[in-house]
Amino acid sequence: MATVDLAGLLRCLEVTETTPGSWTAPNLPMDYHRIFGGQLLAQTIMLATATAEGRTIRSLGCLFPREGSLAKPFSYEIELSHTGRTFATRRISAEQDGRPFFLAQASLHVPEGGPEHQEPAPDVGDPADAEPEEMTMIPWETRVVGAVDLRDRAVGPAEYTFWTRVGGVDLDDRPASHQALLAYATDLTVIGTALRPLEGISQADAGEALHTAVTGHSIWFHRPFRIDDWCLISQRAPVVAGARAFGHGNAFDRDGMLVASFAQESMVRPVT
Repeated sequence: MATVDLAGLLRCLEVTETTPGSWTAPNLPMDYHRIFGGQLLAQTIMLATATAEGRTIRSLGCLFPREGSLAKPFSYEIELSHTGRTFATRRISAEQDGRPFFLAQASLHVPEGGPEHQEPAPDVGDPADAEPEEMTMIPWETRVVGAVDLRDRAVGPAEYTFWTRVGGVDLDDRPASHQALLAYATDLTVIGTALRPLEGISQADAGEALHTAVTGHSIWFHRPFRIDDWCLISQRAPVVAGARAFGHGNAFDRDGMLVASFAQESMVRPVT
């Protein structure tokens, strides 16, 4: 998969309403045939938030019924399903050639207080203790806990934990910008995590020995955070069965506060 440029990714977050209910946004500039799901997650967060003033995304559930082509233009269609005093719901589809290839439902919420509790963050040390890792599709700093390489075909547990932060740019203070970039980062490594227990197979085989594609991705945001400070993403994949993989994870800020949770289902089909 092609390398992604941070400036190009940030430009992708600039969504524009062309006519009432219809929006457009740039594609990631990359040498690849299909639209990356992380781009769609990030853009959907930005455009849903743009239609619900004073609210932030609390959850986003997405389906990918077919792939979108980078070679063709597409548009977002959004339905303002509900706008209440504190909650709002939006239905979004991305359409190409008159057919949807991406479907999403977003729930937004006016920030408010209430009772709290959470599971503790994993005890993995500081970001400086983790191994630097270059991820072609994540154009910012990442550090992997335990020096796990998802391209290694050696058998390992279906777990993967890494630190990540966006550096080198001045991000704005809009919560949606930080939510969009975190959602983007959660889309990349769940399939590779699910493949770790399978002998002789790894993320390196995606597209060659295996046909892989995300079929569904959901994310829930619990607290405000900044992606230009360290966030810890910890994920596991409890099952691969029926040509499908399932994984889920949590994201914590540097202080150990649980800021988001996510889940993903993917197609994992041997090439025949």
